[in-house]
Amino acid sequence: MASNGRTCCAPTLARKKPGAGTDGLSRRLAGAGSHPIEQAAIPAGSFIMGEGTDIANRRDGEHLTHAVYLDAFVIDATTVTNRDFARFIDATGYRTDAERWGISAVFRHQVQASREDVLGALDGMAWWVAVRGAHWRAPGGALSTVDDLLDHPVVHVSWRDAVAYCQWAGRRLPSEAQWEYASRGGLAGCRYPWGDNVTDEYGAWRCNIWQGNFPHTNLIEDGWRFTASVEAFPPNGYGLYQTVGNVWEWCGDGFDPEYYARSPLSNPPGPPDVARRVMRGGSFLCHDSYCNRYRNAARTSNTPEASSSNIGFRTISVGA
Repeated sequence: MASNGRTCCAPTLARKKPGAGTDGLSRRLAGAGSHPIEQAAIPAGSFIMGEGTDIANRRDGEHLTHAVYLDAFVIDATTVTNRDFARFIDATGYRTDAERWGISAVFRHQVQASREDVLGALDGMAWWVAVRGAHWRAPGGALSTVDDLLDHPVVHVSWRDAVAYCQWAGRRLPSEAQWEYASRGGLAGCRYPWGDNVTDEYGAWRCNIWQGNFPHTNLIEDGWRFTASVEAFPPNGYGLYQTVGNVWEWCGDGFDPEYYARSPLSNPPGPPDVARRVMRGGSFLCHDSYCNRYRNAARTSNTPEASSSNIGFRTISVGA
């Protein structure tokens, strides 16, 4: 089973048949839903966007540091959970891209499916397998459930699925600049939302990432084998939980590694007419031996229909 495009711990699954596709929800459902997730108010201000140290991934363009001004906005304190997403599905009958395609990408140690539903590893990333029947309610495959994961981030959601949720809830996805500004929590130039060290003064992990020998041995020193509950670690200075680690988060922007060089100084909207979409924050699979993108400034991308067991999202208020 092939993957295509550039990936970072979140594969782009090559689809073998056309999906039904969607332009979102019907107009009668737009703005009809409730969104009870706790909110954080982010003040207007300026910050230096990007990574100015030698840890920057230059191919992603994050080394092109630049000053950005943002108006005030309101963002979810946590990613959207399985409980939240179930409310949306139950109210609308929406079917995610993974459900339409009948297949999604699952980290190999997460698989809970019959042998015939495991369709093979993705080229160049043996830790990812294509699993028939994997989707948001069955994150490991048809033999799995989210019944005990209702306060965990919803996963196997594509960018298009996240946009559909936003349409229903009267929200939208954050811009890439809004996401990074909020993730920094008011700290200037720090690598993580809390500072520059991934563990605290007692050696405890501050986020859900991989410890051990990736992808073979996870020591689970942070207490979580796969996803963590959305408030499992302390929030940053703005009250946001787990912007790094746990799951990748979709942003509204298209992805262009050269965009920072021409980005507007005020409220940058992201580049127009770009196929791939920005993802931020890394996931529980991040490890320095392979992917060190569990940082405020780190960025990567995927196709709008891509889904996997480590991609989720959070939203901001409309008009922000």
